[in-house]
Amino acid sequence: ENQTSASEFVLLGLTSDPHLQSFLFFVFSVIYFITLFGNMVIMIVISTDTHLHSPMYFFLFHLALTDICYATTIVPYMLVNFLVKQKTIEFSTCIIQMSLILLSAGSEIFMLSAMAYDRYVAICKPLHYQEVMNRLVCSQLVGGAWAMGVLHSIINTLPMLNVQFCKYTEIKHFSCELPPLLAAACGGTFLNKLVLLSSAAIFGSSSFLLTLISYIYIISTVLKIQSAKGRHKAFSTCSSHLIIVVLLYATALFQYTKPSSVSSFVLDQLFSIQYSILTPMLNPIIYSLKNNDVKTALGRMLGKIQVSQSV
Repeated sequence: ENQTSASEFVLLGLTSDPHLQSFLFFVFSVIYFITLFGNMVIMIVISTDTHLHSPMYFFLFHLALTDICYATTIVPYMLVNFLVKQKTIEFSTCIIQMSLILLSAGSEIFMLSAMAYDRYVAICKPLHYQEVMNRLVCSQLVGGAWAMGVLHSIINTLPMLNVQFCKYTEIKHFSCELPPLLAAACGGTFLNKLVLLSSAAIFGSSSFLLTLISYIYIISTVLKIQSAKGRHKAFSTCSSHLIIVVLLYATALFQYTKPSSVSSFVLDQLFSIQYSILTPMLNPIIYSLKNNDVKTALGRMLGKIQVSQSV
């Protein structure tokens, strides 16, 4: 009787304290605004500035688009739940949110792998860069990243349609992310957990290995450069990407592959906030601060705006 098809779930969120909910609503509203604004500015600058019409910024454009999708899948519903008493979510809405989270996460890690390969070609094979990283190859790499995200989502979403949930189901999370959703099920989740662990290991490790191999070659090539200025210049083009990779992989891989014995409500929430909400916000900030080309392009765009306003 209890194991009937649940029509809706209850998202417990981050806290039940009304005062703290009001504060968190403000905090995450600011974070979401910065995420949207920062990534949209990056996309506009790359689209309008001809100096940034290169493979590196083509990938950065799609990374910003992925970050907007990632944050928009999670944060708006999270903000609504801070304001309402009935923190329920329809079963179908929950599954859609879960599938979009999986799609965004899968696309992002392979987009970062494509960016790592781009940096490898630029630093290790500079004379052949234009030939290797032509428009077709770049489009195939970006299309492949999105396709891997879709595949990752489908593989994990379809088995979830057969999972049984009790009449009243509480999800100990702020979104319908797959691990807490499986933890809330009444039973019969062995196959789902196996698929989740296998897909996280296969997709995560393959994208990580592609990134790692690229950086092994990059570091090896950079260390062979005799001048310190040359080494710094070569590695500076990778520093933004490397920071983002570390931020994402360190938290996401641990969250999806850690044993249940080290799981805790607070720890799970913090890790999820880091890779699904803070990382999309930090990506454009890191690229704006660490990348001279982006800073110069932003300066040119602001200069044009000031000139148009004065006229």
